[in-house]
Amino acid sequence: MWKGNDTEMTDFTLLGFFPEFKYITAMVSLILLIYTAALTGNTLLILLIGLDSRLHTPMYFLLSQLSLMDLMLTSSIVPKMAVNFFSGWKSISFLACGTQIFVSLAVAIAECVLITLMCFDRYVAICNPLRYSLIISPKVCLQMAATSWAVGTLTSLGHTAFTLHFHICSPREIPHFFCEVMAVLRIVCEDISDYEKAVVVTSILVLLLPLSLILSSYVLIFLAVLRMNSPEGRNKALATCSSHLCVVGLYFGPGMCIYMRPGSAKTPKLNQGLFLFGTVLTPLLNPLAYSLRNREVLNALKKLMARCQSSQ
Repeated sequence: MWKGNDTEMTDFTLLGFFPEFKYITAMVSLILLIYTAALTGNTLLILLIGLDSRLHTPMYFLLSQLSLMDLMLTSSIVPKMAVNFFSGWKSISFLACGTQIFVSLAVAIAECVLITLMCFDRYVAICNPLRYSLIISPKVCLQMAATSWAVGTLTSLGHTAFTLHFHICSPREIPHFFCEVMAVLRIVCEDISDYEKAVVVTSILVLLLPLSLILSSYVLIFLAVLRMNSPEGRNKALATCSSHLCVVGLYFGPGMCIYMRPGSAKTPKLNQGLFLFGTVLTPLLNPLAYSLRNREVLNALKKLMARCQSSQ
């Protein structure tokens, strides 16, 4: 599998992001602050969903899985990036690099699948509410989550193995702040045109196909909402759907720009900016999109705070 001395299991060097930026220390500090807020927000959301019985519904269970995926994604990238920056030690081991590629791809793909299934949950809840508990049973809900994790894990396993088996040139310098597939492919010394086609096919299956299903479902959802007689029910449905649509844009937008743009591997600066958005800002905005716009989550938070105060 390993071809020549350049592909031995040795360290890589991460060149970091925006080397010409003057205020890089302030930028990294801001990223750490956002990471801490995202870590706190997603952990709190998972705890609220687990502790409050009123949130033990399929939608909130799937949302807790999305928050868990966000935690895994951002935690697999930001701490290592910060340690490398402040220590001045830019190397990353072969095993750690492979782990970053695997985790980032697995979680990103799993998130796309899960968001699509969350859309199906909203479609059934709004368009077929009388049969909701029969269609979206606890068993089906668990199967949705398991399917998301399985698809992400298996797809990422294949791409990680293929990426790391290529002949890599020296110096083994990756033009990114973490080991990302497109960045690693830039230092490969082989013809990878066939593999790039496989990446495009995967992108279509993971991004375009789910996005088309989501948009088609929302057309039906909005038609059903317009037919509702109750203004309160209509507003509640629109609030839930708008939160989900915000999340769809946050996840699918950067992914399509990175993996479906011609020559995306040749534009590291733009890719790094998009990955900063996807791995740092999106995990922060996801819990905010659901908590600040959702009365049930806010009530659960108030209940938890009151319980903490009474215990003190």
